[in-house]
Amino acid sequence: MQGIPVTDLAEEFGTPFFLYDGDVLEGTYREVRRLLHPGVDLFFSLKANPNVSVCAVLGALGSGAEVSSLAELRTALWAGIAPQDIIFLGPGKTQREIEACVSTGLRAVVCESPAELQRLERAAREQGRTDVPVLLRINPDFVTKGSGLAMGGKPRQFGMDVTLLRKQRHQLRELRHLRVRGLHAYMGTRFLRHQDIVHNTREVLRLAAELSAELDIPCEIVDIGGGFGVAYFDNEADLDLPALAAGADEVIDGFLRTHPGSQVICELGRYLTAMCGTYVSRVLDVKESMGTRFAVTDGGTNHHMAAVGVGSFVKRNFPMRSLTRPAGTGQQPYTVTGPLCTPNDVLGKNVLLPQVEPGDLIGVERSGAYGPSASPGLFLSHGFPAEVMVRAGCAHLVRVRDTVDDLLSRQRLIDE
Repeated sequence: MQGIPVTDLAEEFGTPFFLYDGDVLEGTYREVRRLLHPGVDLFFSLKANPNVSVCAVLGALGSGAEVSSLAELRTALWAGIAPQDIIFLGPGKTQREIEACVSTGLRAVVCESPAELQRLERAAREQGRTDVPVLLRINPDFVTKGSGLAMGGKPRQFGMDVTLLRKQRHQLRELRHLRVRGLHAYMGTRFLRHQDIVHNTREVLRLAAELSAELDIPCEIVDIGGGFGVAYFDNEADLDLPALAAGADEVIDGFLRTHPGSQVICELGRYLTAMCGTYVSRVLDVKESMGTRFAVTDGGTNHHMAAVGVGSFVKRNFPMRSLTRPAGTGQQPYTVTGPLCTPNDVLGKNVLLPQVEPGDLIGVERSGAYGPSASPGLFLSHGFPAEVMVRAGCAHLVRVRDTVDDLLSRQRLIDE
């Protein structure tokens, strides 16, 4: 990575670890920024990768932050992102989170129900605020296609159904401490067909304009979500970003012409970070069982649950390769597993690899999103792995791996 052998990084930082190419991260952001309409503000969704250094790289390039917990909010601020460039969303905000949203001075708080609006109104009144900016999250009634995980268009815990919101005009007029600035919708994630994203963008903007007029609320900000997909599996193709930008830009341009001064927000998490990451583990054992070769490594689904195809009906492999031996002739199928005491701890089945020996390094590619943040890191008390970023040819430890002492220090033994 950037001229540094991964074997050297493994010796320096130990295994397993997540390895991020900071230059790839920057390049991905710059390409999206170059192609998407200049009237679109890009916000990084920290749920995809909450590492503060990842967030700082994107923030320094101009990205805002979309957060959904106090820890994510503090991470974004620690990374240098200004409060006015942060939005906070989520269907189950605690009272502490609501109070922090009010006191921090965010770009907007995304409200997901009438009851949450009232809770935020009370918190703003108690803090003496009369202008807390709010976006109303809607659960649209139109159908979306092509999503790996649909987030709208059907019964969901997210947002307010359009039919319900249309009945809230009187309640919205009574708000005295909040300022409704616009609407938010998020239709799903892992869209790989650009036509689906263009369709969603068109429909969300159309619906936002309609509701703004019906409810007599501003259309200063419309958050169109994101959901740009990344191809992980053999039968998938990467999203055609230029075609997406061409179609979406036309739709967005038309909306901004009829709504001058409006801001359009696009949230991206997976798309910005996935390609920059590699999960690196070391082979501990190679064995054969009933005709199947196994490569048992020191890291598995406890760190990289996304690689097992969570949410998929069929188990498919992320791209994997040997980081010790170059690909070539003599490749053989291996089932690559982790160290956990469960048959589900399989990172890849029948992965074609050159001869594997104990001590070899295996890399799971496209792993910069939903690694530690979506994995059961405490299973079998292994803890979370180290994270390393290579930036401008220099390697940095950006997360210290959990130690046994770290894990045990949080427990308490009762005295009897």
